[in-house]
Amino acid sequence: MPDFQYRAARSDGRIVEGRVESSSREGAMVQLRTRGLTPVQVEQAGGEAAAQAEGASARGEGSVLTRLRNRSRPPGFDDVHALTTELSIMLRAGLPLDRALRVLIGMSLNPAMKGVLEDLLKSVKGGKGLSQALQPHQALFGDFYLNMVRSGEAGGQLAEVLGQLAEHLERLKTLKGSVVSALIYPAILVVVAFISVFLMLGFVVPQFESLFDDLGDALPLPTRMVVAAGDMVSVHGWIVVVLFALLFWGGRAWLRTPAGGAWRDRRLLALPVLGEVLRKYEITRFARTMGTLLRNGVSIVPAIRIATDTMGNTQLRGAMSAVVPTVKGGQRMAQALESTGMFTPLVLNMVRLGEETGRLDDMLLEVARVHDGQVQTGIKRALQLVEPMLILLLGGVIALIIISILMGILSVNELAV
Repeated sequence: MPDFQYRAARSDGRIVEGRVESSSREGAMVQLRTRGLTPVQVEQAGGEAAAQAEGASARGEGSVLTRLRNRSRPPGFDDVHALTTELSIMLRAGLPLDRALRVLIGMSLNPAMKGVLEDLLKSVKGGKGLSQALQPHQALFGDFYLNMVRSGEAGGQLAEVLGQLAEHLERLKTLKGSVVSALIYPAILVVVAFISVFLMLGFVVPQFESLFDDLGDALPLPTRMVVAAGDMVSVHGWIVVVLFALLFWGGRAWLRTPAGGAWRDRRLLALPVLGEVLRKYEITRFARTMGTLLRNGVSIVPAIRIATDTMGNTQLRGAMSAVVPTVKGGQRMAQALESTGMFTPLVLNMVRLGEETGRLDDMLLEVARVHDGQVQTGIKRALQLVEPMLILLLGGVIALIIISILMGILSVNELAV
């Protein structure tokens, strides 16, 4: 019979850990409940989660590396995701909200997140609902999160809504992770290309300078250009590096401005393959957010506003600015979305069908599911184009340098003859 590693809450809110024998995970959870414990995490011993659990004690005594990593880190998406998942599990298990928050405080390794949880517990003990307690931390949780929690409290289904929120955040995390992972290899290729060209110009090309000194203007133009670039890198290499660094940081700072961000987003959407992938990615975020809000009782106008705010591309977000006034003016949502020019016929038809059948939330969530698959496929297709292009570009630049050197050598031989 397999062993299960567990982390559970006692009636006084303290966290305990241990192992229990059971034929299944569900059986292990039943055994814990009969002992008066509320399961927080139950995984088969030997699994990844168990290994992680063994590395940290119930009081939040993690490894030295974990403590150093969490010492000054502000709360972020991962912290909100973990809080939502664990809070949902404990509420479904019957633990009161204040006791569940106390358990989360004891489990937290991040001092900043621990402070947020303590503030939530103080507000809840003072008689406020969870949505009211979250209000001062709106920048961390966002309007979507607060409205979902508010709808769960109004319907008496806070645990279920938190579970839906956890699933929603997990899907967003997976989608974002797939996009970031897809960009890692192209980024590595760009860095390798830059370093390779820099090393060739700084260390290889100068070795041939003495050979070309007496030729002067007799050298072919490509050779003179490569030799001049080699001189600049070998003699003033640190200046080149500093200039590139300043350009990089200056460009990064400019892209964070409204004008720079608008230029970047406009250029990204204009890219041949990646632009369409990005558009579908943003539509996925919009559709999933709005479908989830509508399913939990949020009215359509606030749902559109909140879902629009989740879109990261300023161009698309700007195109959505006319949707709310159009819907408030009495038009259907499908017509309002069509006027933006950014939604595909599939999305518009599904929204139209949802409005006609009274199942707009289901149709929007289906749009998000379909676009998820299309985004994954689009990323793979884009990588199949981008990676060879970067490799060819790197090879082409190095080949030009080598050919320029060979042209110079041939010129020397011709003059010698």
